[in-house]
Amino acid sequence: MLNTAVKAARRAASIINRASFDIERVKVTQKRHNDFVTEVDQAAEMAIIEILKNAYPDHAILAEESGPSANLHDENENVWIIDPLDGTTNFIHGFPQYCVSIALQQRGQITQAVVYDPTRNDLFTATKGAGAYLNDKRIRVGRRDKVADALVGTGFPFRDMEGLEEYLQMFRVMTERTAGLRRPGAAALDLAYVAAGRLDGFFEKGLQPWDMAAGSLLITEAGGIMGTFAGESDYLYKGDVIAGSPKIFAQMVALLAPFAK
Repeated sequence: MLNTAVKAARRAASIINRASFDIERVKVTQKRHNDFVTEVDQAAEMAIIEILKNAYPDHAILAEESGPSANLHDENENVWIIDPLDGTTNFIHGFPQYCVSIALQQRGQITQAVVYDPTRNDLFTATKGAGAYLNDKRIRVGRRDKVADALVGTGFPFRDMEGLEEYLQMFRVMTERTAGLRRPGAAALDLAYVAAGRLDGFFEKGLQPWDMAAGSLLITEAGGIMGTFAGESDYLYKGDVIAGSPKIFAQMVALLAPFAK
Protein backbone atom coordinates (compact mmCIF):
# COMPACT_ATOMS: atom_id res chain seq x y z
CA MET A 1 0.00 0.00 0.00
CA LEU A 2 2.82 2.40 0.83
CA ASN A 3 4.54 1.65 -2.48
CA THR A 4 1.30 2.38 -4.32
CA ALA A 5 0.95 5.70 -2.49
CA VAL A 6 4.56 6.61 -3.33
CA LYS A 7 3.92 5.77 -6.99
CA ALA A 8 0.83 8.01 -6.95
CA ALA A 9 2.70 10.86 -5.26
CA ARG A 10 5.51 10.70 -7.80
CA ARG A 11 3.04 10.68 -10.68
CA ALA A 12 1.36 13.79 -9.24
CA ALA A 13 4.74 15.42 -8.70
CA SER A 14 5.71 14.91 -12.33
CA ILE A 15 2.59 16.87 -13.35
CA ILE A 16 3.42 19.61 -10.83
CA ASN A 17 7.06 19.83 -11.93
CA ARG A 18 6.18 20.13 -15.62
CA ALA A 19 3.77 22.96 -14.85
CA SER A 20 6.30 24.74 -12.62
CA PHE A 21 8.52 25.45 -15.63
CA ASP A 22 5.87 27.78 -17.07
CA ILE A 23 3.81 29.05 -14.13
CA GLU A 24 2.40 31.96 -16.12
CA ARG A 25 0.43 29.56 -18.34
CA VAL A 26 -1.23 27.74 -15.42
CA LYS A 27 -4.95 28.46 -15.18
CA VAL A 28 -5.88 29.64 -11.68
CA THR A 29 -9.38 29.77 -10.17
CA GLN A 30 -10.30 31.41 -6.88
CA LYS A 31 -12.54 29.10 -4.83
CA ARG A 32 -13.09 31.78 -2.20
CA HIS A 33 -11.14 34.64 -0.64
CA ASN A 34 -7.42 33.83 -0.81
CA ASP A 35 -8.18 30.17 -1.59
CA PHE A 36 -6.95 29.13 -5.02
CA VAL A 37 -7.10 26.01 -7.15
CA THR A 38 -5.24 25.40 -10.38
CA GLU A 39 -5.66 22.98 -13.23
CA VAL A 40 -2.46 21.43 -11.86
CA ASP A 41 -4.15 20.60 -8.51
CA GLN A 42 -6.97 18.92 -10.40
CA ALA A 43 -4.76 16.99 -12.82
CA ALA A 44 -2.48 15.81 -9.99
CA GLU A 45 -5.48 14.68 -7.94
CA MET A 46 -6.93 12.75 -10.88
CA ALA A 47 -3.60 10.99 -11.41
CA ILE A 48 -3.40 10.00 -7.74
CA ILE A 49 -6.97 8.70 -7.64
CA GLU A 50 -6.49 6.73 -10.85
CA ILE A 51 -3.49 4.86 -9.44
CA LEU A 52 -5.15 4.22 -6.07
CA LYS A 53 -8.43 3.09 -7.62
CA ASN A 54 -6.68 0.75 -10.05
CA ALA A 55 -4.88 -0.90 -7.15
CA TYR A 56 -7.74 -0.79 -4.61
CA PRO A 57 -11.08 -0.31 -6.38
CA ASP A 58 -13.12 -0.82 -3.19
CA HIS A 59 -11.30 1.83 -1.17
CA ALA A 60 -12.95 5.18 -0.51
CA ILE A 61 -11.43 8.58 -1.27
CA LEU A 62 -11.45 11.90 0.57
CA ALA A 63 -9.66 14.45 -1.61
CA GLU A 64 -9.34 18.21 -1.37
CA GLU A 65 -10.58 19.10 -4.84
CA SER A 66 -13.09 16.35 -5.67
CA GLY A 67 -14.29 15.76 -2.10
CA PRO A 68 -15.55 12.41 -0.81
CA SER A 69 -16.11 9.47 -3.12
CA ALA A 70 -19.59 7.97 -3.37
CA ASN A 71 -18.54 4.97 -1.25
CA LEU A 72 -17.20 7.06 1.63
CA HIS A 73 -19.31 6.01 4.60
CA ASP A 74 -18.89 4.59 8.08
CA GLU A 75 -18.78 1.01 6.85
CA ASN A 76 -15.80 1.59 4.58
CA GLU A 77 -12.68 0.50 6.43
CA ASN A 78 -10.17 2.00 3.97
CA VAL A 79 -10.11 5.70 3.09
CA TRP A 80 -7.37 7.47 1.14
CA ILE A 81 -7.01 11.10 2.25
CA ILE A 82 -5.40 13.21 -0.46
CA ASP A 83 -4.05 16.71 -0.93
CA PRO A 84 -2.62 16.75 -4.45
CA LEU A 85 -0.86 20.11 -4.02
CA ASP A 86 -0.60 21.53 -0.53
CA GLY A 87 0.71 25.08 -0.83
CA THR A 88 -1.09 26.09 -4.02
CA THR A 89 -0.58 29.81 -3.37
CA ASN A 90 3.16 29.20 -3.01
CA PHE A 91 3.14 27.19 -6.25
CA ILE A 92 1.42 29.85 -8.35
CA HIS A 93 3.95 32.42 -7.14
CA GLY A 94 6.92 30.17 -7.87
CA PHE A 95 7.74 29.97 -4.15
CA PRO A 96 9.25 26.47 -3.74
CA GLN A 97 7.41 25.26 -0.65
CA TYR A 98 4.62 22.85 -1.56
CA CYS A 99 4.02 19.12 -1.57
CA VAL A 100 1.85 16.13 -2.37
CA SER A 101 0.19 14.50 0.66
CA ILE A 102 -1.41 11.03 0.67
CA ALA A 103 -2.55 9.00 3.69
CA LEU A 104 -4.51 5.80 4.21
CA GLN A 105 -6.99 5.65 7.07
CA GLN A 106 -8.03 2.13 8.11
CA ARG A 107 -10.77 1.68 10.70
CA GLY A 108 -10.23 5.24 11.88
CA GLN A 109 -6.42 4.94 12.19
CA ILE A 110 -3.89 6.47 9.80
CA THR A 111 -1.70 3.53 8.74
CA GLN A 112 0.22 4.75 5.68
CA ALA A 113 1.60 8.20 4.88
CA VAL A 114 3.47 9.90 2.07
CA VAL A 115 4.49 13.55 1.87
CA TYR A 116 6.53 14.35 -1.23
CA ASP A 117 8.28 17.66 -1.87
CA PRO A 118 8.91 17.74 -5.65
CA THR A 119 11.18 20.80 -5.53
CA ARG A 120 13.73 19.10 -3.26
CA ASN A 121 12.95 15.48 -4.12
CA ASP A 122 12.27 14.88 -0.41
CA LEU A 123 10.13 11.78 0.11
CA PHE A 124 8.73 11.40 3.64
CA THR A 125 7.06 8.05 4.34
CA ALA A 126 5.61 6.18 7.30
CA THR A 127 3.80 2.95 8.01
CA LYS A 128 2.08 2.54 11.37
CA GLY A 129 4.36 0.66 13.73
CA ALA A 130 7.34 0.72 11.36
CA GLY A 131 8.82 4.21 11.82
CA ALA A 132 9.08 7.33 9.69
CA TYR A 133 11.61 7.92 6.93
CA LEU A 134 13.02 10.66 4.72
CA ASN A 135 14.42 9.23 1.48
CA ASP A 136 14.75 5.81 3.17
CA LYS A 137 16.62 7.20 6.19
CA ARG A 138 14.96 6.89 9.59
CA ILE A 139 13.89 10.24 11.07
CA ARG A 140 13.08 11.37 14.61
CA VAL A 141 11.56 14.49 16.09
CA GLY A 142 13.98 17.09 17.47
CA ARG A 143 15.78 16.67 20.79
CA ARG A 144 15.25 20.18 22.15
CA ASP A 145 13.29 20.00 25.36
CA LYS A 146 12.59 23.68 26.11
CA VAL A 147 10.07 25.67 24.10
CA ALA A 148 12.29 28.73 24.59
CA ASP A 149 14.84 27.03 22.32
CA ALA A 150 12.30 25.75 19.81
CA LEU A 151 11.79 26.75 16.18
CA VAL A 152 8.04 26.50 15.64
CA GLY A 153 5.99 26.44 12.45
CA THR A 154 2.50 27.87 12.11
CA GLY A 155 -0.10 29.02 9.60
CA PHE A 156 -1.80 32.40 9.37
CA PRO A 157 -5.54 32.85 8.79
CA PHE A 158 -6.04 33.45 5.08
CA ARG A 159 -9.67 32.57 4.26
CA ASP A 160 -11.65 33.60 7.34
CA MET A 161 -10.27 36.82 8.77
CA GLU A 162 -12.58 36.60 11.78
CA GLY A 163 -9.87 34.60 13.53
CA LEU A 164 -7.13 37.14 12.87
CA GLU A 165 -7.28 38.92 16.23
CA GLU A 166 -7.06 35.63 18.11
CA TYR A 167 -4.16 34.55 15.94
CA LEU A 168 -2.32 37.80 16.65
CA GLN A 169 -2.66 37.05 20.36
CA MET A 170 -1.25 33.54 19.81
CA PHE A 171 1.50 34.99 17.66
CA ARG A 172 2.53 37.29 20.49
CA VAL A 173 2.51 34.50 23.07
CA MET A 174 4.59 32.17 20.92
CA THR A 175 6.96 34.85 19.61
CA GLU A 176 7.82 35.89 23.15
CA ARG A 177 8.41 32.31 24.32
CA THR A 178 10.13 30.52 21.42
CA ALA A 179 13.35 30.86 19.46
CA GLY A 180 11.36 31.77 16.38
CA LEU A 181 8.18 31.28 14.35
CA ARG A 182 8.03 30.25 10.70
CA ARG A 183 5.09 30.31 8.29
CA PRO A 184 6.19 28.53 5.09
CA GLY A 185 2.62 28.06 3.81
CA ALA A 186 2.17 24.28 3.37
CA ALA A 187 0.94 22.57 6.55
CA ALA A 188 1.55 19.00 5.35
CA LEU A 189 5.19 19.82 4.68
CA ASP A 190 5.49 21.70 7.99
CA LEU A 191 4.34 18.56 9.81
CA ALA A 192 6.86 16.46 7.88
CA TYR A 193 9.53 18.93 9.00
CA VAL A 194 8.49 18.41 12.63
CA ALA A 195 8.87 14.65 12.12
CA ALA A 196 12.36 15.19 10.68
CA GLY A 197 13.44 17.60 13.42
CA ARG A 198 13.68 20.57 11.06
CA LEU A 199 10.97 22.25 13.14
CA ASP A 200 10.57 21.54 16.84
CA GLY A 201 6.83 22.18 16.89
CA PHE A 202 3.84 23.35 14.88
CA PHE A 203 0.43 24.86 15.59
CA GLU A 204 -2.45 26.03 13.45
CA LYS A 205 -6.22 26.44 13.50
CA GLY A 206 -8.72 25.65 10.77
CA LEU A 207 -6.92 22.83 8.98
CA GLN A 208 -8.63 20.09 6.97
CA PRO A 209 -8.03 16.33 7.28
CA TRP A 210 -6.01 16.26 4.04
CA ASP A 211 -3.65 18.89 5.49
CA MET A 212 -2.86 16.74 8.53
CA ALA A 213 -3.48 13.05 7.85
CA ALA A 214 -0.11 12.06 6.39
CA GLY A 215 1.85 14.41 8.61
CA SER A 216 0.20 13.06 11.73
CA LEU A 217 1.53 9.54 11.13
CA LEU A 218 4.98 10.84 10.21
CA ILE A 219 5.14 12.67 13.54
CA THR A 220 3.87 9.87 15.75
CA GLU A 221 6.13 7.32 14.04
CA ALA A 222 9.04 9.73 14.55
CA GLY A 223 8.36 9.83 18.30
CA GLY A 224 6.27 12.99 18.44
CA ILE A 225 2.75 13.85 19.53
CA MET A 226 -0.17 15.61 17.83
CA GLY A 227 -3.28 16.90 19.53
CA THR A 228 -5.80 19.70 19.74
CA PHE A 229 -5.07 22.95 21.54
CA ALA A 230 -6.51 21.22 24.61
CA GLY A 231 -4.07 18.34 24.13
CA GLU A 232 -6.74 15.86 23.01
CA SER A 233 -6.39 13.30 20.24
CA ASP A 234 -9.44 14.15 18.09
CA TYR A 235 -7.68 16.79 15.99
CA LEU A 236 -8.08 15.27 12.51
CA TYR A 237 -11.65 16.45 11.94
CA LYS A 238 -11.61 19.36 14.41
CA GLY A 239 -8.92 21.23 12.52
CA ASP A 240 -6.99 22.80 15.40
CA VAL A 241 -3.65 21.15 15.98
CA ILE A 242 -0.41 21.27 17.96
CA ALA A 243 2.50 18.98 17.10
CA GLY A 244 5.99 18.42 18.48
CA SER A 245 8.26 16.20 20.48
CA PRO A 246 6.63 15.07 23.74
CA LYS A 247 8.23 17.81 25.89
CA ILE A 248 7.75 20.60 23.35
CA PHE A 249 4.16 19.46 22.73
CA ALA A 250 3.34 19.61 26.44
CA GLN A 251 4.80 23.10 26.79
CA MET A 252 2.97 24.36 23.69
CA VAL A 253 -0.33 22.97 24.95
CA ALA A 254 0.20 24.85 28.22
CA LEU A 255 0.79 28.09 26.30
CA LEU A 256 -2.02 27.65 23.75
CA ALA A 257 -4.74 25.98 25.88
CA PRO A 258 -6.43 29.36 26.51
CA PHE A 259 -7.12 29.49 22.74
CA ALA A 260 -8.77 26.05 22.61
CA LYS A 261 -12.37 25.89 21.40
